[in-house]
Amino acid sequence: MTKKIFASILAVLLTLNIAFAQKDVEAKKILSAVSKKYSRYNIIKADFTFSLEDPQAQVNDTQTGTLISQPKANKFKVTIYDPKEKKATVIQEIISDGKSQWTYNKKDKEVELNDVDHSDDNLNPAQIFTIYEHGYKYVYNGDEKIDGKLCQIIDLTPEDTKKQFFKVRLTIDKAKKAIYSALIFDKNGSRYTYTIRSLTSEPKMPESTFTFDKKDHPGVEVVDLR
Repeated sequence: MTKKIFASILAVLLTLNIAFAQKDVEAKKILSAVSKKYSRYNIIKADFTFSLEDPQAQVNDTQTGTLISQPKANKFKVTIYDPKEKKATVIQEIISDGKSQWTYNKKDKEVELNDVDHSDDNLNPAQIFTIYEHGYKYVYNGDEKIDGKLCQIIDLTPEDTKKQFFKVRLTIDKAKKAIYSALIFDKNGSRYTYTIRSLTSEPKMPESTFTFDKKDHPGVEVVDLR
């Protein structure tokens, strides 16, 4: 949230302070309801659209994907599909069992194996639905109608100013109390948008979902970077 400094009337300052405080209280109320909804689920499956805007590199790209997340265990699987193909064709997978993380690029026939990055600067897909619970200030910015849905707009600002991103804008479906989209503002000018197209709670998933099985990917080289 951009802070505006006024050097004049004290009454104006007090009015602004009260207004911001009210917005913060409303934001907390909205986020608490969303958190309560998602905390009931052990596993969540979400189909999403991912958009990248990078003005410096003149990149404007959109892809679709699926996220399967087990937030309490810090496990996830992200699958990205080729937007040029009508049939769902995997181009990348990012999988984590909470300890190790595999990044598979189909084109390169290679998977990189790393330890999970637990640093605060890392945005963990497993926590995307509860990102706001720790380390953020938040402010409610009113309602907006998006794609026929009445949505509540909340801006999150990381308390740690060293993070690579400086703001996350959450758009919340007011009726469903569910996150509709998350827009991440990077300090280099890039913007990353995740829009949830559908959400399934408690889908039946084998534990093997959260590990990379080389037998299912013949000819793929594993590069161990741990």
